[in-house]
Amino acid sequence: MVYKFRVILDAEEDVFRDIAILEEDTLEDLHNAIVNAFGFDGLEVASFYTCDDDWTQDEEIPLFDTGDTPGEMKTMSDYTLRTTLTEEDNKIIYVYDFLNMFTFFVELAAIEEVEAGVTYPDLLFSHGETPAGSQDLAFSAEGADDDLYGEFDDDYDEEDLDMFSDDSFEDLGLDDSHNWN
Repeated sequence: MVYKFRVILDAEEDVFRDIAILEEDTLEDLHNAIVNAFGFDGLEVASFYTCDDDWTQDEEIPLFDTGDTPGEMKTMSDYTLRTTLTEEDNKIIYVYDFLNMFTFFVELAAIEEVEAGVTYPDLLFSHGETPAGSQDLAFSAEGADDDLYGEFDDDYDEEDLDMFSDDSFEDLGLDDSHNWN
């Protein structure tokens, strides 16, 4: 079967994509389809969140295992669409790039038969332009002078490095046997 989703970006302007993907694909596959459909570079962290009919966020399903014990936490690749979304539980929230917090409302619109000759996932429809993302950000303060960034140039020479001698550790009450790890 094919799951057809409407993926709506939570933004001022109407921006959404309709995506068709196979039911045995994973949430990671859906993540990749969304990233491609909206033109992101795919280098940012993302998570899905289960939710109710009112879009109230519940359980997080991350892209990567961030638990204390490796393998303990389930990730997007552990969930198939068939076991995660149904005609009754047909909504999920997707957040891409936790710096910019691109939030998407993902709703299962239809479950249909596979069409012969179609490669899935398939972008069915695209409306609106994705706002500028993290790949377009310029990290500078408003009115900042570009010459100010030169103050961080590495211009230390041997004399300057003497400030890190063993004597400086003794001045701090530390000896060279202190374990910094």
